[in-house]
Amino acid sequence: MRIVFMGTPAFAAECLRSVLETEHRVVGVYTKPDTPKNRGMKLIPSEVKQLALARGLPVYQPASFKEEGVYEELKTLSPDLIVAVAYGKILPQRILDIPPLGCVNIHGSILPALRGSAPVQWAVLKDLPETGVTAMYMNAGMDEGDIIDIRATPIGEFETAGELMERLAPIGGALLKDTLASIAAGTALRRPQDPALASYAPMLTKELSPIDWSLSAREIMARIRGLNPWPAATAVLGGTEFKIFEARPYEAAASAAPGAPIALTKKGLAVACGDGAVLITRLQAPGGKILNAPDYFRGHPIQIEN
Repeated sequence: MRIVFMGTPAFAAECLRSVLETEHRVVGVYTKPDTPKNRGMKLIPSEVKQLALARGLPVYQPASFKEEGVYEELKTLSPDLIVAVAYGKILPQRILDIPPLGCVNIHGSILPALRGSAPVQWAVLKDLPETGVTAMYMNAGMDEGDIIDIRATPIGEFETAGELMERLAPIGGALLKDTLASIAAGTALRRPQDPALASYAPMLTKELSPIDWSLSAREIMARIRGLNPWPAATAVLGGTEFKIFEARPYEAAASAAPGAPIALTKKGLAVACGDGAVLITRLQAPGGKILNAPDYFRGHPIQIEN
């Protein structure tokens, strides 16, 4: 099959790598335009673009698909199938209509749960016991197409969104490889989604970062895990706003008000919350590096409330 691949981050690059291991031909790779990053605001290519260029594949980076020239350019590639993985752009219906075998998406959740742009992060934020990767046919709706196959996996008790994303990438790649084989053989299944079971995973924003210490310890730890690595949970401790990257349960009872530091141990800083306390183990002060909490507070004493 002639395949046009569309994707942007590392998760998508892993899936592209899997496609390149098959007998199918990738005739074009679409990815988002390079984005300015770091202090110098240097334009950085996506992980998918880096892989595509390394493999000598033609790369296309349209700002949108509304322009007639972009549509015609894609049409001239004559793809039998379009594969989209975390591309970050909505494909209009006339783009979906180009390949005779349709368009396939690899999505990081067990659909119809967690449709949207941040399914892996929200699986952790919601403290779900498991998540997975879904292969589906695309339609004009957001992640509403017929399901081809699903691969499920449990979420670790302390697994962060970043760690889960890395672990799901090869699962998605293997699923995509099997999906291409079934489509080529004409055996791919189509199972409609039940809209009554749908939930959504909107894009993350920094407005989610501040920790609500009135919540339970489990809810707070899920928030910290789900926002790691970006945008990171935040908390004001001793007058300084920190990014919080890791926390563990703290068994001792807390009588202080939620948000108050109640103990500094060899493992971390205990902070009172709605049903006890949470032990903050890794954090980052403004302008500093991510450190183990005891290492930071050894040089920056903090007042403990009893």
